Amino acid sequence: MSERSELRRYPNRGSHDPEVIHKILDEGFLAHVGFNVNGQPFVIPTLYGRAGDRLFLHGSAASRMLKELDRGLPACVNVAIVDALVLARSGFHSSINYRSVVAFGTAKKIRNDEDKAAALKTISEHVMPSRWREIRGPSEKELKATAVLEFAIEEASAKIRSGPPLDDEPDYELPVWAGLLPMKFSPGEPVADPRLPAAIEVPEYVQRYRRS
Repeated sequence: MSERSELRRYPNRGSHDPEVIHKILDEGFLAHVGFNVNGQPFVIPTLYGRAGDRLFLHGSAASRMLKELDRGLPACVNVAIVDALVLARSGFHSSINYRSVVAFGTAKKIRNDEDKAAALKTISEHVMPSRWREIRGPSEKELKATAVLEFAIEEASAKIRSGPPLDDEPDYELPVWAGLLPMKFSPGEPVADPRLPAAIEVPEYVQRYRRS
């Protein structure tokens, strides 16, 4: 661990435990990737998949982010999950309950088509388990048009806030409702593609989809 992953503010909410970090990464699927090009910071949202201490990121072969990261630029990947709005008796102490990971490392492009396809499968299965076995795999042309990066997590930290509001003691006497408003990721009813034949039913893995 170095200064870049040191937990300075509310360190009691933080952890460097790989099990805690992996659990949060496995529940999320949207990351924000930060990097710097010639003094200009960029933060790009992208889907990911995890394999051990590696994250797979993908996009167009023409993607500036993927091209720049392949040069070995230091990068920061953030994943956050919101669990509740924390409604305190004062604006200052109002907050959110959340779980987040900040990971630091460098990335390299996967150039072997077989390894690239395996990484794309990891991303697909991370976002929608069991989907890969049903869909058509990528063609040679599609693999050429797609870039996949392997981001090696060199160090990371997790931060978690949970529990009720923490108000100033005098504020507990205020006649203001305070508490938590849980925020849950809840899939809605599947909506079929208009061109889908009526005989094709919604797969069980779509009907039972959950992030946990």
